[in-house]
Amino acid sequence: MSIATQHVLQVRDKIELSDIERRIFDRLLATVRHFNLQTQVRVAGGWVRDKLLAKDCYDIDIALDNMMGTEFVNKVKEYLVSIGEGKDVHDKGKIKPNPPRSKHLETAMMRWFDMKIDFVNLRSEEYTENSRIPSKLDSRECLVLLSMKQSFGTPEVDAYRRDLTINSLFYNIHTDSVEDFTKRGISDLKSGRIVTPLPPKATFLDDPLRVLRAIRFGIL
Repeated sequence: MSIATQHVLQVRDKIELSDIERRIFDRLLATVRHFNLQTQVRVAGGWVRDKLLAKDCYDIDIALDNMMGTEFVNKVKEYLVSIGEGKDVHDKGKIKPNPPRSKHLETAMMRWFDMKIDFVNLRSEEYTENSRIPSKLDSRECLVLLSMKQSFGTPEVDAYRRDLTINSLFYNIHTDSVEDFTKRGISDLKSGRIVTPLPPKATFLDDPLRVLRAIRFGIL
């Protein structure tokens, strides 16, 4: 599916962080180093899109490559307490997976410097026995028709599982760079095209509400 909007958008070449965003990301990196976690921490989705469009965004979605969100949040809180900043963080708990509503992953939430931050592992979805809705993407073959237990995904797998290419971008806080694993996110954002990373049937069957999201973005 492809929808073209009426406006060509001005897209920044590089994300410019606010002082609060930089402080948050510095503390996340310090947590990784302090516990020697070997974890890659990325920001995913709408925050990346909005920052490239020079818009303010107060919701940050953190994607982790080898840890559950709750596990990482506990490490962050432990590190902040050790440096005397624990009082700045308000733990908002976690949202459990809800497969009937295509919410397959547990999300940990926290409020930090007036920013809402969600932490979740990169997605690598499953098939169900009675469904051919693809649930794991292979970067070489696009879809892998395998039945498997849920596991940690790669950034590329996760990017293709998202609703639209403009929402599939990542910001890698280790390298201070935007990652476009579908190779279309930046160009579609610039041209105002609303495109699904996978064939539309696969994307929309995974979560039918994505149809409404695509329409909403198309008329902005």
